[in-house]
Amino acid sequence: MAAKRKRGALAAGKAKRAKSAPSAGEAVPEGGPLESSVPPQEYSIPPPVSQGKWKNKERVLIFSSRGINFRTRHLMQDLRTLMPHSKADTKMDRKDQLFVINEVCEMKNCNKCIFFEAKKKQDLYMWLSNTPQGPSAKFLVQNVHTLAELKMTGNCLRGSRPLLSFDPIFDQEPHYTLLKELFIQIFGTPQYHPKSQPFVDHVFTFSITDERIWFRNYQIIEEDGSLVEIGPRFVLNLIKIFQGSFGGPTLYENPHYQSPNTHRRLLRLSVAAKFREKQEVKEVQKIKKKGTKVLVKEDPTEVVFETPAEEKPVEIQLVKPESKPIVKDKKKLRKIQRKKQKKLFRTEG
Repeated sequence: MAAKRKRGALAAGKAKRAKSAPSAGEAVPEGGPLESSVPPQEYSIPPPVSQGKWKNKERVLIFSSRGINFRTRHLMQDLRTLMPHSKADTKMDRKDQLFVINEVCEMKNCNKCIFFEAKKKQDLYMWLSNTPQGPSAKFLVQNVHTLAELKMTGNCLRGSRPLLSFDPIFDQEPHYTLLKELFIQIFGTPQYHPKSQPFVDHVFTFSITDERIWFRNYQIIEEDGSLVEIGPRFVLNLIKIFQGSFGGPTLYENPHYQSPNTHRRLLRLSVAAKFREKQEVKEVQKIKKKGTKVLVKEDPTEVVFETPAEEKPVEIQLVKPESKPIVKDKKKLRKIQRKKQKKLFRTEG
């Protein structure tokens, strides 16, 4: 028969597994390690690398309206990946007014917002706003390239803090200075954020060329400053800066901005003008062909190179030519011709 287990046997077995083996420096008593009075060694979890306090509690809400294409969706997802202090939300209906976004940000406990607005399924607008007081800026987004493209060969640590690099023009004009402060508060990861890493291994660059803001993201490979582009990349064409959040008085309006509808209309007009010009050229050519040819006056010098032909003497025939016999029968005519040929051969022989 099997031996019966004692009541405390299972508990003792668990206790044996929980106790750790003594270290090399400690001496094992005579009674064995289980009978020693030394308490078991306690394992402590190491503290986090960044022990500072999270003071700058910036939270950015990144979402879009309905009707965006796949490229915009990937761009929005890339920004959420690169910004650990961001939050997501469902797409907003087109019929809703834009000031409703302030209530959505309040519900999500966010004080900054990046909103992508799609129109006509081909034009993309980006709103950057400081909710709920303002200011806010509206941009037209052009030349979008995402992280998934093969040309973007760089890579960085997820959740790491970026360096922000700005063009010197941002400090020269007031509306660019306002945008610079807005970019710093939105794209800069707060220090000691719970989801961020205490490393700086990539750079966000904002440069101004051709009255547009060019956004690039580079990875810092080595300490000497060599960079490799990660992505995403896009170009922001400023439209307006408003005093409030998603509306209010206009602080600045870009005089160089041209709407996509106007740009497409000018392209159509240029194509139509080229077609009209070709038709006019064809009509002019037809008129030239139908017109009377202009007669050129005779050149008197052309006669110099003409050589007169030799004059032949005029011969007057006084004798009437012999009349040929009219033979209706062809066979008889052939017999007559043969007889004449035989006579000629005889005379020559």
